[in-house]
Amino acid sequence: MNIESAYDLWSSTYDLDRNLTRDLDREVTKEAFAGRRFEKILELGCGTGKNTVLLSGISNRVQAMDFSESMIQQARQKLSVDNVEFIQADLTRMWPTKGDSHDLVICNLVLEHIDDLSHIFREACRSLQLHGCLYISELHPCRQYRGGKAHFERGGEVTEIQAFIHHVSDFFQAAAANNLDLVRFNEYWHSEDKGKPPRLAVFEFKKA
Repeated sequence: MNIESAYDLWSSTYDLDRNLTRDLDREVTKEAFAGRRFEKILELGCGTGKNTVLLSGISNRVQAMDFSESMIQQARQKLSVDNVEFIQADLTRMWPTKGDSHDLVICNLVLEHIDDLSHIFREACRSLQLHGCLYISELHPCRQYRGGKAHFERGGEVTEIQAFIHHVSDFFQAAAANNLDLVRFNEYWHSEDKGKPPRLAVFEFKKA
């Protein structure tokens, strides 16, 4: 099953399934943007809108992209606001955005499904205004080394979604090659992760 089909299938239960990574990501993102305000946000891989709700409250305009129409349908049911535009788009192709048009590009739990990081960083740089922010929250590579990847259960059958391992250095190198300076990097654990590798790697870059 390809990645898009898997997320289409998962969409109806994504918000209901037990998912510690999803829950931690939501809390970490909420904390990261507390008290901050943006003019225009581009959200990559919005999924069911778990973070779009937050972003709509801290920005004048949000463009939320995902390649799964079923995921976007779930997100639309959550949000009936005028400042969010949902766009079905393939992130591995050129994005339907204007250059220098956003002051935040945000990407949560998406890049494990993208083989070519350089394209993502290149398009993010193109889309960002000068000094704009690229925020990335991803499943930590240490989890991936141990076989961790996005998955869901349906009817007793577990579906694992295709993933690509990106080392922490890969993010730093892709950013440096695309005029994006590291502002901060943190690792996060869920409260149930005692004695285990970090669950999330979170990066924030600024367009130089």
